[in-house]
Amino acid sequence: AMVLSPLALLLALGATALAEPLRFVDCGSKDGSIQEVNVSPCPTQPCQLHKGTSYSINVTFASKIESQGSKARVYGEMLHVDIPFPIPEPDGCKSGIQCPIQKGHSYSYLNKLPVKSEYPSIKLIVKWELVDDQDQMLFCWKIPVQITS
Repeated sequence: AMVLSPLALLLALGATALAEPLRFVDCGSKDGSIQEVNVSPCPTQPCQLHKGTSYSINVTFASKIESQGSKARVYGEMLHVDIPFPIPEPDGCKSGIQCPIQKGHSYSYLNKLPVKSEYPSIKLIVKWELVDDQDQMLFCWKIPVQITS
C-alpha cells in the first residue's frame, strides 16, 4: 500500500478544498475538449464573486488542432445579451499555454477574473471562450455567478 506523508495528505486536502472542479456548461468547444474548470476561491456554486476581488481561473483542456496562437474572450451574459468582460491578459500563450498549440496535447490555461467595485450586484452567467488561429473555439464554458459586495 502507498504510504502518504502527512504533508502530502494536507496538500492534497488543501488543494481539493481550494478548487473543486466546477459544474459548467460547454458552449461550443469545437477544436478542443474541456477536462476541468476551476475558479478559486469558489467554495460553493453558483460562485459568489465579491467586488474588488480577483479570481483565479484554471481550465484544463485537450486540443484537437494545431494553432500558433490563442485568444480569450470573456462575457457576462444577462438576459441572453453578451457584455464583454475586460480581462488583463487575453493572450492564451501568456496564460499558461505552451504555444504553438499541438494536436492531441493537454494544456492548463491560467488567468484572473477581476471583479470591479463598480459592477452591479447581480446574478449573471460568465462565458469564457478561448479561440484559435481560425477563430474557432478551443474551449467555451459558462457558469452562473452572483456578483456581491
